[in-house]
Amino acid sequence: MKEYSIVMGLFDFIPVILFFLGANLIAADLRGKIRKSAWFCFVAGILLMSLAGTCKAAYKLLYAANLGDFMFLSDQFFPSQAFGFLLAGIGLAVGVSRPQKKLLAVPVMPFVFVMIVGLGAMDSALVFLSRQLKERRAMVLFIVNFFLTLIMGYLSSHEYDGALMNWIAQTMNLFVQLIFYTGCRCLHKAGLADWKPAV
Repeated sequence: MKEYSIVMGLFDFIPVILFFLGANLIAADLRGKIRKSAWFCFVAGILLMSLAGTCKAAYKLLYAANLGDFMFLSDQFFPSQAFGFLLAGIGLAVGVSRPQKKLLAVPVMPFVFVMIVGLGAMDSALVFLSRQLKERRAMVLFIVNFFLTLIMGYLSSHEYDGALMNWIAQTMNLFVQLIFYTGCRCLHKAGLADWKPAV
């Protein structure tokens, strides 16, 4: 049994409020002074971190008040907080160091890392579901989707001025999303709606 009190739950909101107010001051001060894309990235990170902290504090308060054990409010904290810091950090670093440059003028490795991790997690879960439902076509489609999306990520990290390269990138994007959609349809037809996770 967790040892949370109502006072502790209420107290946990204070750092969240302080962080939000402080970060909001920075965001307000930098608005219009740094590139919009960097500013929005920073603000999105702030909001994600603030939401993560608010949900965690709400979890403690609800638990202490014996209103329920809403674990999802607690479990979301670390991943949401981590991604929020990443967004805010990138936005602020890009905005402050290169206020007149494009966001993609900085190294794209942080974005690539986040994309690969997220994409890998999503496609791995879909491959797992395909195996559970004995749907081999979907499994192959999601594996192919993973690698083609990596190529798409590479293409999208470059700005192309020419129409030909833009058409190639958009055509490939359409093809990749068609593969993803087909895999999803295969899982749906294989009975995903009736699938139950192992206990």
